[in-house]
Amino acid sequence: MSRLLHLINVKLLRNLGAYRGVARLPLRSVCCSARNQAEKSDAHSVLEKRWKDSAETVIIGGGCVGVSLAYHLAKSGMKDVVLLEKSELTAGSTWHAAGLTTYYHPGINLKKVHYDSIKLYERLEAETGQAVGFHQPGSVRIASTPPRVDEMKYQMTRTHWHVTPQYLIGPEKVQELFPLLNMDKVLAGLYTPGDGHIDPYSLTMALAAGARMYGAQIYNPAPVTTLNPTADGKWDVQTPHGTIRANRIVNTAGFWAREVGKMIGFDHPTIPVHHQYVVTATIPEVKALKKELPVIRDLEGSYYLRQERDGLLFGPYEKMEKMVLQDSWLRDGVPPGFGKELFESDLDRIMEHVEMAMEMVPVLKKADIINIISGPITYTPDLLPMVGPHQGVQNYWTAIGFGYGVIHAGGIGKFLSDWIRNGEPPYDLIECDPNRYGKWTDVPFICAKARESYGFNNVVGYPKEERFAGRPTSRASGLYELLKDKASMGFHAGWEQPHWFYKPGDVIGYKPSFRRTNWFEPVGRECRLVTEKVGVIDLTPFGKFIVKGKDSHKLLDRLFANTMPKVGQTNISHMLTPTGRVYAEVTITQLTPGEFLLITGSGSELHDLRWIEAETANGGYDVNISNVTEDIGVLGVAGPNSRKVLQKLTDEDLSDTGFKFLHCKSIKLAGVPIRAIRISYTGELGWELYVDQKSLASVYQAVMEAGKDEGIDNFGTYAMSSLRLEKGFRGWGAEMNCDTNPLEAGLDYFIKLNKPADFIGKAALQEIKAKGLKRKLSYITLDTENIDPEGNETVWHNGKVVGNTTSGAYSYSSQQSLAFAYLPLELCSVGQKVEVELLGKKYQAMVIQEPLVLTEPTRTRLQKKAKGKA
Repeated sequence: MSRLLHLINVKLLRNLGAYRGVARLPLRSVCCSARNQAEKSDAHSVLEKRWKDSAETVIIGGGCVGVSLAYHLAKSGMKDVVLLEKSELTAGSTWHAAGLTTYYHPGINLKKVHYDSIKLYERLEAETGQAVGFHQPGSVRIASTPPRVDEMKYQMTRTHWHVTPQYLIGPEKVQELFPLLNMDKVLAGLYTPGDGHIDPYSLTMALAAGARMYGAQIYNPAPVTTLNPTADGKWDVQTPHGTIRANRIVNTAGFWAREVGKMIGFDHPTIPVHHQYVVTATIPEVKALKKELPVIRDLEGSYYLRQERDGLLFGPYEKMEKMVLQDSWLRDGVPPGFGKELFESDLDRIMEHVEMAMEMVPVLKKADIINIISGPITYTPDLLPMVGPHQGVQNYWTAIGFGYGVIHAGGIGKFLSDWIRNGEPPYDLIECDPNRYGKWTDVPFICAKARESYGFNNVVGYPKEERFAGRPTSRASGLYELLKDKASMGFHAGWEQPHWFYKPGDVIGYKPSFRRTNWFEPVGRECRLVTEKVGVIDLTPFGKFIVKGKDSHKLLDRLFANTMPKVGQTNISHMLTPTGRVYAEVTITQLTPGEFLLITGSGSELHDLRWIEAETANGGYDVNISNVTEDIGVLGVAGPNSRKVLQKLTDEDLSDTGFKFLHCKSIKLAGVPIRAIRISYTGELGWELYVDQKSLASVYQAVMEAGKDEGIDNFGTYAMSSLRLEKGFRGWGAEMNCDTNPLEAGLDYFIKLNKPADFIGKAALQEIKAKGLKRKLSYITLDTENIDPEGNETVWHNGKVVGNTTSGAYSYSSQQSLAFAYLPLELCSVGQKVEVELLGKKYQAMVIQEPLVLTEPTRTRLQKKAKGKA
């Protein structure tokens, strides 16, 4: 070890010795300890207020997220909002947090959450009279490698069409903003004005003051002991002080969230992680500065660093093999009474990052360390929180799993409050849907993914990113063992699904890049396979539900904007929100009278099921809903030779007249009973074969054997995505979601405003149609260089931001890049030229007539028509 590291180790150990076994508070919190004791002493007097025996909403947990929700609900006018805190407000993770705030997020709509948080924090002190200790010196993310510079360019194009201010700056500007940096390795920086940090304790107390001011009741100490659902969908919330009958409950209990979930039978996939940060004493060079330093994030060093008074505070994210999970709490529960305690610090874990921090900020070499914090923060497997109503029970909501609760608190409080009051989310945030997890998220998976997510916190974020810890899960397609060594697999809601397949000479494996990479040529090969011969794809991850019963037709007519298909037929239908936005896209087949098969995307399985179950309960429909996702495997067989191959295996007539497009039949294929639907998301001639999971492998092998002479082979989801774009097919989560209405998305054909049923969102759509649209989904081609759009890029016209792409890919049939983009109506005409920004460069693009390639049913119809004229 170098003399430098030896010296800092001695300093750290010397200071640690003074604190060993004692809760160490960050500097800003020491002054709060007297107030903490005062809160404890008068807790009982708080409970002497009239105990409410009923409430509209009961919030369980008094960290910054729960208190923010209470504030927003009460301010919005909701009466009878109650927050129950088991000990003290901020106990858990809030009180010891580093308090960082940033507009930045690599996702799309989480930027809105961050934006709403910061805007709230800016005005909160004036509104409540409570100081919040909010500092906004800005922040700079440091790029010291070429891939990191590419990542920043990638993020810039995903930010320009948002209101968030963000700039890609050169080394000179970085040094101007943070003059204490060693610039030897700095190539660029991502500068976000308005970023900074806030005192989490003061923030929470200000939110609590606001909540009370608007009429919410906060009870503490008031631990929840039992949660009992009532027959009418409400909850009896039991505490030592009495029971509250609540219309809904919201779990905001931080690292106690798992224990609250267990009260009603859920094992929420959250786990506490040990996070450490270090606070220095006064540093002369910092004290001499005339203005506060911006927060920096040294991404290669994997740490954040900010000014704390006249010193510095820095917090590392250790590599996955060094970081520590508090996994015993999953097994044994959180120790009784744990609230404002900390873990023992472990300096060895962070010394690598300390060394990198001292190299980047040399004044740290001479700094005295006065405080070391090692406390629990809560992680989910993918690091994103779980926000929204939970599938499986009525009126149970979560706002849990926040690794960054301070910056999320304000925006999530607003998001959930709007959703609770209005019956739909204010914008799409499916990446945080609690229902993205299921029974397959067992403890080994949670631990492996949380370790990976923490250790990979600051790795370069590439498009089409895959992470491999904890895989495969218990959710396995019947084809997994046959295909796992032949393909690059993608992870979809616990399933492994082939993205693309290997052939001799290919560079195999996962090779991430911001440009075209090793999958580009193989995907072209697979696209040609499907358009010229016949290909097979594993579609097992689709979500699959059976809805049947006396009111099944009535329920689905209420839920969906399309008419219901006749027996033996299939259509594409959409569930809309009350304001007319697209909540889901579902393929519906009526199997027998009153029995429907519903198919949705893998990522929206429980998201859609929850919506269906909620409407069923609210409307009192007499139906039975079964989730058969894991019972049924799905094969897609597509291409001009697909009929010829399948006809060898069945006596059923598969001709155009014998088996029409969008029809369904129960048939035997290679002697195995299956349901076949004539449909293909590639737009080519094709069938989807629904098979008992146990028989999937044998059916697959029979199809592959039968297709040898026709040139049959496998294809993956990357090829399917390219082919669906060529055909102009919209994708849920991209072209349509809770941020878009179906009319602007070009889904008019599927929306039956004249059907008798009063489907959800019908009145809103009629109003939208009457007022007229302001933007429209457009179909564009691009001239690019070794790079293709993937969605969420900024669209420019005459130097101004005018829209954004939603999805994109390379069209192998036309040898050009292709994308969908939302544009203002005046720029939607065919031939209109715009620019699409990719990795910092603007590429020429043009609106074209869709689709680029006609679907097989359309081609067949036109051929028949032409023959008839001849």
